[in-house]
Amino acid sequence: VRLHSHDVRYGSGSGQQSVTGVSAADDGNSYWRVRGRTAAVCQRGTPVRCGQAIRLTHLGTGRNLHSHRFTSPLSGNQEVSAFGEAGEGDYLDDWTVVCSGTYWVRDDEVRFQHTSTEVFLSVTGEQYGRPIHGQKEVHGMATSSQNNYWKVMEGIFMQPSEAFQMEQYHAEL
Repeated sequence: VRLHSHDVRYGSGSGQQSVTGVSAADDGNSYWRVRGRTAAVCQRGTPVRCGQAIRLTHLGTGRNLHSHRFTSPLSGNQEVSAFGEAGEGDYLDDWTVVCSGTYWVRDDEVRFQHTSTEVFLSVTGEQYGRPIHGQKEVHGMATSSQNNYWKVMEGIFMQPSEAFQMEQYHAEL
């Protein structure tokens, strides 16, 4: 499924903007911007290191992928929501990129682990009814599993800086 959000709030828990999973490939509400962690500057085009903390900001609403110790509505795991305004939120918006190798590579699967509560961004089979019928619950799970692998499907990718490209070929310097 694709990580999705829209300006529909949870009816329980935090009452913040819901985050769900959808299967539609042409869904305009499934685009997220990768940014540096809260209060950090991240230059555009800088590769993301495995183990680095990032924020994911929903392009449609400007809210950040967020988690906290509220119970998710369907599965009883940890709630994942979208929070903040115009890309500004708080430290609960930070997620660590868990991947193999040195950098997050475009076509590789990754996991996102919430930096404060250590749950993994996950999706399982629980589906909502109205008003978001058929969308799957996205939540935080305490353990890693096949339900918390994510992959970038499309987007705008910045070329690495010249300094980074030189680092790849001259690592011995």
